[in-house]
Amino acid sequence: MNYPPKHHQDNDQNHMIEVIKTYPLATVISVENNQPLISHLPLIYEDGKLIGHIDIYNPQAQLLNKHADVTVLFSGPDCYISPSIYNSTQLPTWNYIKVHIKGTVEAIESKSALKQSLITMTEFLEAPNPKYTLEPDNPRLDRNLDYIKMFKITITDWEGKFKLSQDKKPSDIQNARAELIQAHQKSIQHFLDKVF
Repeated sequence: MNYPPKHHQDNDQNHMIEVIKTYPLATVISVENNQPLISHLPLIYEDGKLIGHIDIYNPQAQLLNKHADVTVLFSGPDCYISPSIYNSTQLPTWNYIKVHIKGTVEAIESKSALKQSLITMTEFLEAPNPKYTLEPDNPRLDRNLDYIKMFKITITDWEGKFKLSQDKKPSDIQNARAELIQAHQKSIQHFLDKVF
């Protein structure tokens, strides 16, 4: 199902928030002097805003004080769906989950807020079974605060793209769901065996 650009139903927005929480690595896109700038950063959803951190040497860091417009893409699982998995006659397709967000970005200048945000983000990313805690007195943390900028993105538009064979018969929908799970697991293993 494709959600409309503005969020109209709480349930639709909840689905999109779940994508953000489960797949927090975002593609952040902005434009400066007609040139696209793109970064890949984990973002945390908090009270209708996205919170993140960026290296001061990243060109997009210069846009933080300009209240620049940004587009943010979150990607859930995706895979090719072969007609062979359906019980009815179908054509090949690709299923995917994406969330597109538009908003304005602004810097948060407080060093104490930055430090706490880094600790909070680490807690979130370590959940549900944390193996590491970023302690406030970690000397490496303090040494790096001057090289990191904290920012928030105020969300102005949401669009969720959930293409999951939902126009098919119930049995075909279940087969497509199972294929998405299985293909995602297999493709990661196969890819990592090739490149890592």
